[in-house]
Amino acid sequence: MSCIRKVAIKEPLVDSVDNRQVMTSHCLLKEFDLKTVRIEDLSFTANFTLDATRNDYIHALVAYFTVEFSKCHKYCGFSTGPDAPYTHWKQTLFYFDHDDEDIMLHKGDKITGKLNLRPNPKNDRDLDFDIDFTAQGQQTQTKYHGEYRMH
Repeated sequence: MSCIRKVAIKEPLVDSVDNRQVMTSHCLLKEFDLKTVRIEDLSFTANFTLDATRNDYIHALVAYFTVEFSKCHKYCGFSTGPDAPYTHWKQTLFYFDHDDEDIMLHKGDKITGKLNLRPNPKNDRDLDFDIDFTAQGQQTQTKYHGEYRMH
């Protein structure tokens, strides 16, 4: 199985995440106004900071989106987050390809990093992600770089 691991881990997994498995705070990466968004706005780099909410190992980052229609008289929108009701969009998981040991975080430890998203130059239906972060805290000092392609 380890021979395909390097290839398989580069593709983000779309799946449902049990919110009880989430062990960090959330962070908004990007906000779009669907009325004014341009194609070039969809390629971006976003910084993020996550705080560990309990002592646990971290194996992946979870991405999701929330939609809100702000010009309605009543609230109209939904979230695809792990803490929201199920949708067919689910969540996207970016598993770490960490050959060393697992990343252990303690409550209050921080993960700071950046995510870069762009269409793949050979197939604009594919998305390329680069994720870089540093996890630091009580007993952790880890740097990570991952490259992912979503087909």
